[in-house]
Amino acid sequence: LASEGERFGVSPGALSADVARIVAHSREAATRLNGGVAFLLKKNKIDVIWGEATLAGKGEVRVAAPTKPPMLPQLPSPKARLDHGVYQAKHVIIATGARPRVLPGLEPDGRLVWTYFEAMKPERFPKSMLIVGAGAIGVEFASFYRTFGVEVILVEALPHILPSEDEEIAALAHRSFKKQGIDIRVATTVTGVEKKADSLVVTLKPADGEMETLEVERALSAIGVVANVESLGLETLGVALERGVIKIDGFGRTNVEGVYAIGDVAGGPMLAHKAEHEGVTCVEAIAGLDAHALDRSRIPGCTYCHPQVASVGLTEAKAKEQGLEVKIGRFPYLANGKAIALGELEGVVKTIFDAKSGRLLGAHIFGVEATELIQGFVIAMNLETTEEELIRTIFPHPTLSETMHESVLAAYGRAIHV
Repeated sequence: LASEGERFGVSPGALSADVARIVAHSREAATRLNGGVAFLLKKNKIDVIWGEATLAGKGEVRVAAPTKPPMLPQLPSPKARLDHGVYQAKHVIIATGARPRVLPGLEPDGRLVWTYFEAMKPERFPKSMLIVGAGAIGVEFASFYRTFGVEVILVEALPHILPSEDEEIAALAHRSFKKQGIDIRVATTVTGVEKKADSLVVTLKPADGEMETLEVERALSAIGVVANVESLGLETLGVALERGVIKIDGFGRTNVEGVYAIGDVAGGPMLAHKAEHEGVTCVEAIAGLDAHALDRSRIPGCTYCHPQVASVGLTEAKAKEQGLEVKIGRFPYLANGKAIALGELEGVVKTIFDAKSGRLLGAHIFGVEATELIQGFVIAMNLETTEEELIRTIFPHPTLSETMHESVLAAYGRAIHV
């Protein structure tokens, strides 16, 4: 608003950022959500046992007092909790989540080298920050900190940022973030880190260039997460692992009867909404209800940067790798009335269809409110909607959702406003 306000007839004056208040608001929101979960547990008469759990045997879980330092942010234990001991259960669901992956030489210390825990609650904004890893976590924090004037250097070992996204969308995001002042280094690795009193000297090695040394106030390790599979007693029952996560089927069942796993500990995509859906599917299957196996191809991915990135289904490259003949539709935000009114012209909606069946294979969005718009395509894929059904659907005007309709039309040479 401070930079664009005059365009809209608003003169807000100088704005400043109160770091403490920003962090406090974030933590207040998290505390409220945590409190809501605690209320739901109590409402549904679910007992809470606070401690470290291990599989002691078939149908047995041993809970002991914590021996490891807690991961931050740590929640207080409930007042009405049960004591430690051995508990019997016919069905045991493992949902231990994941922790930040550590890059050798860039081990987090909570002061100079951060994980996303520290990055979410800084005491002050550093003048400069190196972010290692340009997946969703790295890009989100790069966007956030750059918004508040931090000099951000974003390093990615792979050839482009947002490696799991469609390459065309990733390229648009790269160009946008570079224009915002984020220094992006792709195909680059960190080869050395020297800690000083209140800064770090970092050595970077591009795949096709000379080494470079630079000094930054803080570094953020954002190279993904590792499933928490240690010290659970999985070996006691012979629970199978696969690539560092618990191996499950579409209903959360492991290879051991009565033992299940959901969420990050059971593999990617490591997203909260995927974990929640897995939990529901798993419990419905245990209860003997008409549960449907999780289809990982229909899990939406969202990156909360500005502009936002969202996607579901196959990328163009993946579709072609599978030998599919595709039709591609694209529609730019700059041709959408709502986007023009908002002053948010940067963005595109890209849709990918099977040329033979008309089935929607994937959808990819870069632009304002992309994370809200993507759900329309998720529903369409879940219902196995054809291109003709989407084309015949009425989208309200003026809305950003019209970009979705126009993208579908464009895939079949029928776009109206471009």
